[in-house]
Amino acid sequence: MRTHYCGELNRQQVDQQVSVCGWVNRRRDHGGVIFVDLRDKKGLLQVVFDPDDAAMFGAAETLRNEYVIQVEGRLRVRPEGTENSEMGTGEVELLAQKLQILNASETPPFQLDDEDVHDDNRLKYRYIDLRKPEMQYRMQLRARVTHYLRSWLESHEFLDIETPMLTRATPEGARDYLVPSRTHPGEFFALPQSPQLFKQLLMMSGMDRYYQIVRCFRDEDLRADRQPEFTQLDIETSFMNEEAIMEMMEAMMRGLFSEVLAADVDAAFPRMSWAEAMERFGSDKPDLRIKLELQTISDVLEDVEFKVFSGPARDPDGRVAALRLPGGNTLTRKEIDDYTAYVGLYGARGLAYIKCNDVALGRDGLQSPILKFLPDEAIATIVERTAAENGDLIFFGADKTRVVNESLGALRIKLGHDRGLVEEGWRFLWVVDFPMFEHDERENRWNALHHPFTAPATENPEALEADPGNMLSRAYDMVLNGTELGGGSVRIHKIEMQQRVFSLLGIGEQEAEDKFGFLLTALKYGCPPHGGIAFGLDRMVMLMAGASSIRDVMAFPKTQSAACLLTQAPAAVSERQLRELSIRLRKPQVEQ
Repeated sequence: MRTHYCGELNRQQVDQQVSVCGWVNRRRDHGGVIFVDLRDKKGLLQVVFDPDDAAMFGAAETLRNEYVIQVEGRLRVRPEGTENSEMGTGEVELLAQKLQILNASETPPFQLDDEDVHDDNRLKYRYIDLRKPEMQYRMQLRARVTHYLRSWLESHEFLDIETPMLTRATPEGARDYLVPSRTHPGEFFALPQSPQLFKQLLMMSGMDRYYQIVRCFRDEDLRADRQPEFTQLDIETSFMNEEAIMEMMEAMMRGLFSEVLAADVDAAFPRMSWAEAMERFGSDKPDLRIKLELQTISDVLEDVEFKVFSGPARDPDGRVAALRLPGGNTLTRKEIDDYTAYVGLYGARGLAYIKCNDVALGRDGLQSPILKFLPDEAIATIVERTAAENGDLIFFGADKTRVVNESLGALRIKLGHDRGLVEEGWRFLWVVDFPMFEHDERENRWNALHHPFTAPATENPEALEADPGNMLSRAYDMVLNGTELGGGSVRIHKIEMQQRVFSLLGIGEQEAEDKFGFLLTALKYGCPPHGGIAFGLDRMVMLMAGASSIRDVMAFPKTQSAACLLTQAPAAVSERQLRELSIRLRKPQVEQ
């Protein structure tokens, strides 16, 4: 039906007979001549309808936005002075000789160039939203990304192997989506949170190198970079340690960004320990484009009379930290109050500050309500340690270490964006040396920081049990511009170590057998050392596209409440279907 796409026509095709198809993006009637901007996936093309052909001109007068049409005609150069530099085809136009209306359109619920469309409308009429040029670009970008990743991995001898969608529920940190079994009444499958156990079993099966672009499901509270169903690039290798795996993944990422975005990235990604990342940035996924850093000053304030500082400073689980904001002296009282409210979202009970007017004058050159509580020596040390200069502002966090890290870490990011302190470019980082476990104080138990199959940084089970709180793991996360792109680890490949880890996590022998018996059995039959990584494909494309949410790079995403407004899912099903699944819904109780 067409000889060319609209957006690919230029001077090279002038005087040629062409046929194009697409949607009416805009129609303009200019004193007897009708202009239509015709849109397809490659872009826009101006089509001109002269009144010489009365029948065709009459049909053109009926055109409205989103009509689907086919136009045949002769391509010509636009008259001098009418070129449009904002269109890729702005030097040419199509003089129509034949028009066919393939399908009319009702008035759409929103215009494609409307930037204030409510998200609910965008999702309800997703097929219209996806027609937008930016959405077309994002879907095309996603396809190019997955094509490159598949090609790269297959060129490095990785096998694309599918794993089951219907499996059994296993504890992996989030609620499972359950699927009732008709053939086994009262029993349920679970949709996979990840293919973790299956990809380990593939390594035990001698597949050596595996990958899969796979759908995963987690029934958890949602946010900008979470969806109930999402896509992973899942990778696993045998006989490779963490250094080899990280080096290989770096090469893949450098190639991807070069091929798809023509972007140069670091020849080698920097490495940073988890402890250093938390100390300097309050986050295990620091955005290195923002140069602001946290400085621990607990030792400076242990003996001051100001208990707001001295209490956390003396607490083994507490921290007092400072964050210098260059040029922050200009912040108004309202702006400081707004930032105080912001850190309160992360549990902080306040946000102390010092404005630096003239640091050479010591106390007299500073401005803050807390100065009267601090001795001169402490003030001088804080100014020196933060490298504060005239015109700067120093924020303080004092509380449990977790609260200080989360609140000041979040404030650091917000200040960076609010104050224009975010550098351009792509800043990759490997975060390594994660703790093996984190302690749940309320339940007095250990939890795996990554997952129960991550190998500890020891091959001695006794050493692991002797000091689990200080044991590091062989895990690694790839971070890009403050977002975790992927996480992985070397896995446990010996049954003795896996059983010890289960025991430390409070998973008894019977529970381990019930939930992971197939894995424990497989570990007995010649399991190779193996490790891998899983990348969040949606997050990756979101960053590459410059979008703010993974919903903008997914064709049919869900809402914040995990609903599909397009198909009205989830929805009730018939009683007959429920009976087939041996499910009986309780009737609501009527109050007496």
